[in-house]
Amino acid sequence: MKLFRMAAVLAVLTTPVFAQDAPHINLLADQPSKTDEEKERDAARDKAYKETLKKIPDAKASNDPWGGMRTEPSKPAAPPKASATNTAKKPKAGTAAN
Repeated sequence: MKLFRMAAVLAVLTTPVFAQDAPHINLLADQPSKTDEEKERDAARDKAYKETLKKIPDAKASNDPWGGMRTEPSKPAAPPKASATNTAKKPKAGTAAN
């Protein structure tokens, strides 16, 4: 029974190695190249797509779902100003304030 278990474990561990040796098949290489008519049709389709994208207006509205619930529009908070009086009155390292 031990021999059967060891053979099963060995088979499970070596199976992915054999899968890597499979022949590589490229399905896209067998297709013929595009004709001139197909190239023109694709170019016309791309041009129409780009023109359609230009017609889409820019979104100017806010994406804030709670925007209507606020009384005033929110403004970003300004960083606190550093004054010379605050930096000059720092306590020394050995005081009881620390």
